[in-house]
Amino acid sequence: MPEGWSDDHPSAGLVGAEFRCWDDPAVDWSSYDRVVIRSTWDYTRRLSEFQAWCEAVGPARLRNRPELVAFNADKRYLSALAAPTVPTRFLAPGDPDPRLEGEIVVKPNVSAGARDTGRFGPAAHTQARALIRRIHESGRVALLQPYMSLVEQRGETALVFMGGRLSHVLHKRAVLGPDEVAPTTGPLQVAQAMLAEDLVSAGSATAAERALATGSWRSSRPGSAPRSTRAWTSSPARPASRCCWSSRLSSRTSTWAPPGASERFAESVAED
Repeated sequence: MPEGWSDDHPSAGLVGAEFRCWDDPAVDWSSYDRVVIRSTWDYTRRLSEFQAWCEAVGPARLRNRPELVAFNADKRYLSALAAPTVPTRFLAPGDPDPRLEGEIVVKPNVSAGARDTGRFGPAAHTQARALIRRIHESGRVALLQPYMSLVEQRGETALVFMGGRLSHVLHKRAVLGPDEVAPTTGPLQVAQAMLAEDLVSAGSATAAERALATGSWRSSRPGSAPRSTRAWTSSPARPASRCCWSSRLSSRTSTWAPPGASERFAESVAED
């Protein structure tokens, strides 16, 4: 997104930042004191190229740092978080066909915007296996998870950290419809639901969720993070909150953020 998300513009103005495309060969990245990753929604399709660019910009200038970007770009980071997570099986190309039980979610280890992600009940397990094969044919690892059914009623709770401090909490509604791969749309080819106006709203978190998210942030960050997000959900079978994703790459400041969020983000960039 050459001009970035509109909700990033206030923070950019506060620190005198310019929006530039990461793959623009005309940009001299060494002319900038800081390069902050924001809306690089195409990185998942060009991961090796994107990571090489991160390394070229270098850890002294890039935020988040290249090591942290590499860690967070692959959803297998879930196995390394110091927090309870949604139970996940990682299925590599060539692995035996898994046994599928109940309602499940299938997604790739490298993806954004719910691309190539599906939710399948028992009657649709054939479609789930087809998605696993498609993910494997692309050279990626498939993640197999139980569908956390309370997402339908409660959604996800996203805790947003800026400069290592909790800034605000958001509520995200369910994205996946039953028995289908999430339909995509637009030039970004993200799930249609990801662009809905009512996808995210102001939220709240329990003391336990705040403590778990803070502990997870502190224990699994191979580099500084001006901004990161942890999302939590639960199910009737697993009522305790569990981490379902953690983002330090393309997270938006969010038009639903409370007053002061843009200022806190700008401050975290200036401090780091």
